[in-house]
Amino acid sequence: MRKMCKRKVWNKVNPIEFAITGAAITAEDKLDRLRMGELSAIESMVKGNATTADWRALVDMLNIAETMSTNGIGIEVLEVCQVVQKEMEAAAHRYEKTRKMGLTGTGIRYIKELYALHDLQRTSISRSEYERMIEKTINYIRSNNHKVVHIT
Repeated sequence: MRKMCKRKVWNKVNPIEFAITGAAITAEDKLDRLRMGELSAIESMVKGNATTADWRALVDMLNIAETMSTNGIGIEVLEVCQVVQKEMEAAAHRYEKTRKMGLTGTGIRYIKELYALHDLQRTSISRSEYERMIEKTINYIRSNNHKVVHIT
């Protein structure tokens, strides 16, 4: 039996439209959904009734902001990221002991500051650049999994 080449069939894409979409700032409706999820997670943390999904949403925001900062997009965010990282790790350890998820007063203040700074980061670059930063963050977490805090 002979080997057969399985050809990929690609959908036709208008290359000009594709380039304009990639170069454009991320669409407001998509950003609004992302913002609502993050703000909801922050609110849950403030009230002390957050879930592990809320924690994960905030950690994802932290990781992407940190990646963007280390790549020269809003380098001032790095200091805030370090404080938030310690606070999120402490929240994870508290959750493992008490099964209650929440942040300290310092954590709440800094997570709100991180949210504001990260929102400036993502609105100041193109959608394709933001997606590249997300991909870079995912790859970093995948390759450094032993350093990442997990909630059981």
